[in-house]
Amino acid sequence: MSTKSTPDIQAAEQFLAGHARVVDRRVFQRLFQGGSAVSVRDAVAAYRNDDGGFGHALEPDCRAGASQPATTEMALRLLHLADAWDEGLALAACDWLDSIAPAAGGATFVLPSVNGAPHAPWWVPAEGNPPSPIQTGQIAATLYARGVTHPWLDRAAPVMWDLIENLAEPGPYEMFGVLAFLEGVPDRARAQAAFEKAGPLLLERGLVALDPQASGEVHGPLDFAPLPGSIARPLFDEATIAAHLDHLAASQRDDGGWMFNWPAWSPAAEADWRGFLTVDALRVLRSNGRL
Repeated sequence: MSTKSTPDIQAAEQFLAGHARVVDRRVFQRLFQGGSAVSVRDAVAAYRNDDGGFGHALEPDCRAGASQPATTEMALRLLHLADAWDEGLALAACDWLDSIAPAAGGATFVLPSVNGAPHAPWWVPAEGNPPSPIQTGQIAATLYARGVTHPWLDRAAPVMWDLIENLAEPGPYEMFGVLAFLEGVPDRARAQAAFEKAGPLLLERGLVALDPQASGEVHGPLDFAPLPGSIARPLFDEATIAAHLDHLAASQRDDGGWMFNWPAWSPAAEADWRGFLTVDALRVLRSNGRL
């Protein structure tokens, strides 16, 4: 592991070339080497199914070929972050989301089709197909960021407002969806008011580890507020953010890549996540002036 506060981008490039998926290499090239948006679009589209959703382990913890909300969220996220947005892919994905939406709207955490393929043990379909703030909030946020209008999004918004209003004992992953939604939803006054109620739960419920050296499956401030303009960034002082940026930079391994802190249940999933997270670590560090 590195002890430097500035990452070695050449070592990261070599790690990606030797270990990462094509899609992550294309995103890296797009973000850091002036690569083609079309190349990212095509790499993401390779995971698309005929129903308009995405599968085939684009979300590494679900190895199923069938379309899943989380995999579709990952596809839209990559297209957005790499500025490779494709309106046709996005609208078709929304059509699919609308076709499998819970009765109330939004998106469930995982569909039962996951049971037919290898997947992480925590991917368990919830009885009754309820809407999940994790998938609903993150997908909605990306669509808002791209100015998409679609019936799925129209129905998802009131679902998220209701989930946020009744938020009592969220876990960290639920908060990812909540914060993403509040960061992207156009009604900024309502979003800020909701954040003032929901945001402090990160600290009150101990969902965020302020010590950058904390071990185990923990989530730090940069997980919830990765960018200087993130809605949750004001919850953390500058010294805390600086310490976590130092730690993120120093977490680059000798092979040039980054590693995650949750259980590695599959060698394939581990390799896929490391490629994705290496690109994401570089993105976050550069956005915070560390690269």
